[in-house]
Amino acid sequence: MKLQKRQDGLMRFLFIGSAVLVSIVIFSIIMFVGIQGLRTFSGVSPMEFFFSTDWTPSEDKFGAFPFLFSTLLLTLLAIVLSVPLAVAGAVFMAKIAPKWMREIMRPATDLFVGIPSVVYGLIGLTVIVPFIGKVVGGTGYGILPAGIILAIMILPTILSISEDAIRALPPRLEEASLALGATRWQTIWRVLLPAARPGILTGVVLGIGRAIGETMAVFMVIGNSPQMPKSLIDSTTVLTTAIVKDMGNTSYGTTWNNALYMMAFVLLIISMLLIVIIRVVSRRSEVK
Repeated sequence: MKLQKRQDGLMRFLFIGSAVLVSIVIFSIIMFVGIQGLRTFSGVSPMEFFFSTDWTPSEDKFGAFPFLFSTLLLTLLAIVLSVPLAVAGAVFMAKIAPKWMREIMRPATDLFVGIPSVVYGLIGLTVIVPFIGKVVGGTGYGILPAGIILAIMILPTILSISEDAIRALPPRLEEASLALGATRWQTIWRVLLPAARPGILTGVVLGIGRAIGETMAVFMVIGNSPQMPKSLIDSTTVLTTAIVKDMGNTSYGTTWNNALYMMAFVLLIISMLLIVIIRVVSRRSEVK
């Protein structure tokens, strides 16, 4: 009995200690990046940093608005392209596909998650970029090829989580809908999808998080020009690629370096806001 209590106490201490350690690490990262980023405003005003379109570090001009705008536009494009396909695929795998087909498709879908982003970037660089350049003219670099690549990258994540959410629904929901005379498609559209909304939204937010934080694949196909995009095929730069492209050219503690840390801090804030929003929406949409 005493040995059991001692083991329980040890495990409780281990779990609490692990949770505290993880919290300290995360908080330390946020504090370090945030403090370093906020030093930007000792040399640049917040209005200039967030709303100016002039990014010329050699002239001490650090307007990051093009990067912010391009990041949000790229993420929106990737979500618009991927979510309909992912949800449709989840419905097919959860409610329509026979068991033998689902057992083949699910591992194949999960396999795409493990493909390195540089491989997606190479495919985009050698296939999608030349194709877009041939169809619409120009070099083919820009937000459109980056959005297509990101949509392919986040689609398996959204599909897998959405399928799990649909399959986890209580059978009584589908049975009650069919018993009331609804067709199979009406049941899926009006009953199952609304009931699975929290899980689907969770998958979408995880996809958004990966789309916002993706660097290598986007870096290879977006063109990396620090300018406001006038169309989806204009070369531009997002927050992550701007950090990667410029970090090696800066000295620690300079305004330029601090501005890059501020971009990273903005990415952290966006990610945390997404997590908070999805938790609030999920709680309000839970089936009881």
